[in-house]
Amino acid sequence: MYRLLSVFVLGFALYSCAGTELNSNRTEKEEMTKVDLEGAQVAYFASGCFWCVEAVFESVEGVHEAVSGYSGGNTKNPTYEEICRGQSGHAETVKVYYDSSIVSYQTLVDVFFNSHDPTTLNRQGPDAGTQYRSAIFYQTDTEKKIAKSTIKSLLASKTFSNITTEVSKLDIFYDAEDYHQDYERNNPNQPYVRSVSIPRLNEFKAKMPEVLK
Repeated sequence: MYRLLSVFVLGFALYSCAGTELNSNRTEKEEMTKVDLEGAQVAYFASGCFWCVEAVFESVEGVHEAVSGYSGGNTKNPTYEEICRGQSGHAETVKVYYDSSIVSYQTLVDVFFNSHDPTTLNRQGPDAGTQYRSAIFYQTDTEKKIAKSTIKSLLASKTFSNITTEVSKLDIFYDAEDYHQDYERNNPNQPYVRSVSIPRLNEFKAKMPEVLK
């Protein structure tokens, strides 16, 4: 019995975002120093494990950079361990730096809805908990209107039978720990990345090839 339980726990650890062994070889997000982000617009999205979400947005033409972090919670300076235990109320969120002359906020919202399942409450793939909820954190009334109208249109067209996406005013965004940044790119053979992140990215690419770099 104990052996069976141990096998189950190990399997969950390998194939869920929260239980995955982390690679901490990098001490900072090196790409941030390679791209001049002065004047770039920013947008904030949450749709499951941020390793997956970051990779999706960084594949889009006009997106300079995507940073994994935390938003929507009720504690200051949350840690990944607190997030995984659901103690802080935050969602794993990605901050997207983009050039609005190349890609619009509307297109980013379309990318968001085409790269995850917004019908599952507090769950995305094998990952469950409020930290994996679907959310758009808007900064302006224009962003709020675009998010709300897109949801209304998707429901009217019956693209989705229901949408659980939270549309909330951005309060504060905390950068995640350095080892999370570009995790999928830097750990292509990690079990969770191979079984969840890469298939999710490829599925998105097949849906919206016209927006890819």
